[in-house]
Amino acid sequence: MGRGRAKAKQTKVARDLKYGNGETDLKALAQELKTNRTKEEEMEAAWAQLEEEK
Repeated sequence: MGRGRAKAKQTKVARDLKYGNGETDLKALAQELKTNRTKEEEMEAAWAQLEEEK
């Protein structure tokens, strides 16, 4: 019991994605997919950034 609100929200989000206005930022998506770094390099960069913030 109590799953009704969560399911309703999931349904709303799914409908928004399916029938939304479709205004996707294709330039940002292309830039994000364009990266040549591997997952390991991304993780190392993230750890380095965390170390700098300390």
